[in-house]
Amino acid sequence: MNNSYLESIAERVYDAIYEEDDARVCREISEEACSNVPHNFFLHATAMGLSKLAEAVANTKTTIPWLLSSAGAPGWIIAVLVPLRESGSMLPQLAIGSWVRRASRRKWFYVIGAVLQAVALLGVVLSVGLMTGTAAGYCALLSVLVFSLARGFCSVASKDVIGKTVPKTRRGRVTGLASSIGGFGILLVVALLYQLQADEKPYIGVVAMGAILFLVSAMVYTRIDEEPGAKEGGANGIAHALSSLRLLLDDIPFRRFVCARALLVGTGLSAPFIVILANQRGNSDLIYFLLAQGLASLVSGPVWGRYADLSSRYVMMFSAMAAGLLGTVIVMTELFATALMGTDWFLPTCFFVLMLVHDGVRLGRKTYLVDLGEGSKRTDYVAVSNTMIGIVLLIAGGAASYAQTLGISLAIVLFSAMTFASCLFIRRLPEVQ
Repeated sequence: MNNSYLESIAERVYDAIYEEDDARVCREISEEACSNVPHNFFLHATAMGLSKLAEAVANTKTTIPWLLSSAGAPGWIIAVLVPLRESGSMLPQLAIGSWVRRASRRKWFYVIGAVLQAVALLGVVLSVGLMTGTAAGYCALLSVLVFSLARGFCSVASKDVIGKTVPKTRRGRVTGLASSIGGFGILLVVALLYQLQADEKPYIGVVAMGAILFLVSAMVYTRIDEEPGAKEGGANGIAHALSSLRLLLDDIPFRRFVCARALLVGTGLSAPFIVILANQRGNSDLIYFLLAQGLASLVSGPVWGRYADLSSRYVMMFSAMAAGLLGTVIVMTELFATALMGTDWFLPTCFFVLMLVHDGVRLGRKTYLVDLGEGSKRTDYVAVSNTMIGIVLLIAGGAASYAQTLGISLAIVLFSAMTFASCLFIRRLPEVQ
C-alpha cells in the first residue's frame, strides 16, 4: 500500500469528520502545512497514541513499582520513581528548548527521544529480569532517569511540531484521538494479562512491549511532513534559554498559566496514594488499575479533545474542580465509611475517575499552552513552564512524602487543596481558542 493511497484515505476520513473551509481553519500555520493537515493529523495521533500506550503499560505509578517490589528493591527507590520521572523530564527543558530551537525541522528530536525511551525501558526489563534487591532498584532507577531525560526532548519537540503542522482548532482533537488509541490498547493488554494470570513474567513482557511501541512511534513520526521553521536563539542557546525566564515577569497570561499548572500537579501525584490505600486494604490486583486507566483514556480522549478545541481553559477548570472533589470524597469515606474503602470496587472506581479528570487536566493545559504561543515563542513557553514545574514536582513530592508519614489521607487532602487553588488562576486566564 503506497503513501499516496494512504494519504488519500486520510484526506477522505478527515474531510468527512471536519467539513470546514481550509482558509478559515488554517489561520495559524503556513499554506504548505495546511495542504498536509489530514496526513499530519493522523500521523500525530498515531505516534502519540503509541507513545501513550507505551507509557501506560510501563508506568512508574503502577507496573514498574509492582515489578521492583517483587524483585525486593528498597522502598525508598520505589517512592521516588514518579517525582524522578516527571521532574527529570522537565528540569532540563530550558537547555533542551535551546537545542531544539537551533533546528528548522524539529521532529527528529522527538524521534531520538522515543528511541532513547525504548532503550531505557529495556534497561528496566534487564534490571528486574536479571537482578534482585538493591541492585535491581539502582539499575531501574538509572533507566528511569534516562527515560525521563529522553521524554523531555519528546515533550518540547512534539508541542512545537504540532503547532507548525496542525491548525489551532484541531490540536486538542489530535491529543484526544491519541488518548483513545492508547486507552484501547491498554484494554487489549489487560485482556491478555488476564488470560496469562498476570504473574511476574507477563508484566516484564509488558514493559518490553512498551519499548517496542516507542520504536514504532518513532518510525511513524519520521513520516510527518514538517516545513522548515524559525530557529532564533540557536547561536547562543543556553543564554537565550535563561533569558526566557523573563517571560515569567513580563508575560502575565503565561505567568498565570504556570502558577495554575504548578498547582495542577496534584492530580497526577495523588494517583499512587490511591493505589497504596488499595494495597493496605487487600485490593492489590494491578489489573484493576490498568483496566481503570485504559477505560479512562478510551472514554475521555475524544470528549476532552473536542471541548479543549472550544475552550481549553474551561477544560482545565472543570477537571481541577472534579479532582479536588474526588479527593474530598475519598478522605471523607476514609473517615466516616471505612467499610466502603475495603470493597473491591470503590478505590479502583476512584482511580478511574481520577484518570478521567487527570486526562482532562493534561489535555487542557497542553492545548492551551500550544495555542497561547506562536513560532519560537511556543518553544520558550514549553521549556520555561516545564522547567518550573520540574522544580515544583520535587517540592511537592517531598511535601507529599512527609505528609504520608502523618497519614495517606493528609497527602490526598494536600493535593485536593492544590487543585482547588489552581482554579483561582485558571479563571483569570484569557481565552486562546
